[in-house]
Amino acid sequence: MDHLIVLNLGQGNWKDGFPTVIAQLWESGRSTPMQFTGSLPATPTLVDRLTRWRSIYTALYAHLGLRRSEFELDDDEPTHISAAEFHQLTHEVQSQFNLWLSASSFRAIDRQLRTRLSPKDSIRLMVVAHDRQILQLPWCLWDFLSDYPYAEVALSLPEFARSLQLPNPNRRKKVRILSILGNSQGIDVERDRALLQKLPNAEVHCLVEPTPQALQETLWQSAWDVLFFAGHSSTDVKGYIQINRTETLTIEQLKYSLRHAIAQGLKLAIFNSCDGLGLAQDLADLQLPQVIVMREPVPDHIAQEFLKSFLSSFSSGQSLYQSVREAREKLQALESDFPCATWLPVICQNPSEIPPTWQDWCGQKRQFLPPMSRSQLQTIALSTLAITGLVSGIRWFGAMQSIELQAFDVLMQHRPVEPPDPRVLIVKIEEEDIQRQPQNGGSISDETLDRVLETLERHQARVVGLDLYRDFPTQRPSLKKRMAQMAQNAQLVAICKRRDPDSNDPTGIAPPAEISADAVGFSDVVQDRDGVLRRHLLFASADEIGTCATAYSLSVQLAFRYLSTQPSPIAPEFTSDQHLKFGSTVFPALTEPTSGYQRFDARGSQILLNYRSTKSPIEVAQQVTVRQLLNGEMNLNAIQDRIVLIGVTAPSAKDYFATPYGRGFSQQLPGVIVQAHMVSQMISAVLDKRPLLWVWSTAIEVMWIGAWTVFGGLLIWRFRQLKWIAIAGAGCIFLLIAGCWFVLTQAGWIPLVPALLGFLLNGGTVAYRFLASSQPNSL
Repeated sequence: MDHLIVLNLGQGNWKDGFPTVIAQLWESGRSTPMQFTGSLPATPTLVDRLTRWRSIYTALYAHLGLRRSEFELDDDEPTHISAAEFHQLTHEVQSQFNLWLSASSFRAIDRQLRTRLSPKDSIRLMVVAHDRQILQLPWCLWDFLSDYPYAEVALSLPEFARSLQLPNPNRRKKVRILSILGNSQGIDVERDRALLQKLPNAEVHCLVEPTPQALQETLWQSAWDVLFFAGHSSTDVKGYIQINRTETLTIEQLKYSLRHAIAQGLKLAIFNSCDGLGLAQDLADLQLPQVIVMREPVPDHIAQEFLKSFLSSFSSGQSLYQSVREAREKLQALESDFPCATWLPVICQNPSEIPPTWQDWCGQKRQFLPPMSRSQLQTIALSTLAITGLVSGIRWFGAMQSIELQAFDVLMQHRPVEPPDPRVLIVKIEEEDIQRQPQNGGSISDETLDRVLETLERHQARVVGLDLYRDFPTQRPSLKKRMAQMAQNAQLVAICKRRDPDSNDPTGIAPPAEISADAVGFSDVVQDRDGVLRRHLLFASADEIGTCATAYSLSVQLAFRYLSTQPSPIAPEFTSDQHLKFGSTVFPALTEPTSGYQRFDARGSQILLNYRSTKSPIEVAQQVTVRQLLNGEMNLNAIQDRIVLIGVTAPSAKDYFATPYGRGFSQQLPGVIVQAHMVSQMISAVLDKRPLLWVWSTAIEVMWIGAWTVFGGLLIWRFRQLKWIAIAGAGCIFLLIAGCWFVLTQAGWIPLVPALLGFLLNGGTVAYRFLASSQPNSL
């Protein structure tokens, strides 16, 4: 997470102390800061030590090729340098500086900041003070920065404002750098030039020892992103740069041209030269957003190494602050020859401006994803492989089948509404119809059934499905004759029940004796372990032992007859894989595993039952009761050319089934309604091209689970604040659920629960690994 700390020391000074110190902590994404107060005591000893340190530092570096315009020792500066004394003084400055910042009056600020910050946070720490001697202190030595490796300090004066920005419609796609190579006597500025020329997406305009007029004209003529100076500079009362061997300039002398350049988009000035704090302070008055300077005289080699490291990090996408810190700390390798080199580079920041990135300048959008380290990539990759394998393995053993089927039910319940099937009519036998019948072993009497069939036959029903068990003799001769005749004319299909060797039903239930075997369909259905009916059994091997020998279900027999009587008859076929086929529509049988079904009885030819998604599942087709049919309380012309199903809906018959739409008895569907869904699915798939439910292959499902698993890890890597992780995670979960729902509306059943489990497990695992290993850009 990105944080900004503004440490304002107020109106105090090093002699009298700082009675009111205010620290503001700004968090990314929040419009208001947290604020803490404290104070700091006077620190004359520290300033004295620093003054002595600077005197010895200047004398020590006198002959090391400094980027300073002239070098003369003051009379009171030492002429005999003791390296041991310098190192001792360096240690004392650092110790006394941190001792000053550990004062009890300041401790509350330190404690509050540490309570709310993590070592993994990216922190910009701005020190604001009126006392310029306090700003000259080496703030990079604060122990706070040692505990927060992604923090860097910047200096600021107490008065600041946003820079005036003029519209610039001709923005280029490259970073525009104005490089001023001033007086190079005794130093090698050509190496700086070479480093700039190698930058990606950069357009470098170089002025070599220009005249003041040439420099000012160049600042006026074009829009620049970066102003770079290499050469000799120094600070006396004002900061100044030596632009050629005979002429020097102050910021005041460049005020108007620099103000114009800032208005045109100048965001950063880099003075890779000596003693640049005076220059930075003068530029702050012009509201230049950022300046990078050397706080003390700097050896040529140190200046070049810092520039190389900084430009490499910054141009590759690192933040400005992190690039400066990284480049500054790399100078430690040179401190055996150049003591205190890491103290020199410093950022001077306008607090009202946000530091840009290299990509901002060259017209590129900021990367949505931050750079990924090799260790982060390994963590996410290994975790993804392990969790994808774990989830897929658990799923393969069937441990997730129950919850996957429940998720399937919920999605099924929320599909868009379809109209009832106009080709199907259901004749219901309700409780009142049963009570009116004489008790002859069936739900309705032979006389009533004869009248019903006669009405349906007279009004030209295409085919009638008798979803009633009639394994007893018919007493009414006219009914016996009518049933036989209708069956022979392919207008009637009756049912039987196959035997179940695993239950107390070794023979099954026989079909009506009046109907030939080829006009019989079995009524058996396949229920899951939770009792829910989600599959549609089309056909099975003929049973030569039981009383129900037919190989086809009632719905298939009805579909056979209805489709064969179309204006262009459609006859059933079988593919080479023994899948049922009507025209171009194939009904592929389920195999183990199939999506959420990892362990199930796949015997026979089964397909997923794609219930017609009507307003209520019971409204799959038009319905009429027996008494309404016989009393003419319906439009009898509506019977013509329909598939008519006759069945019991009375609760006393106990012919009810749990479906994805509900398991409680009040939500269960009568068997005749389920048969209507089944036959509607078949004829709609053939005639209307209404899709059958389909699934992916196992390999594609594993890739899908793996994709969501890796996404869970990437989410943790991308967002480092718990709030944003929660928001993004909730959004991803919603997207996953919505995606699975949408695919189901297109008849596809894809893994929801395994993908969600992989997403959550990998997110938690990666978060734990990042925290345990203290990797950057993590939580």
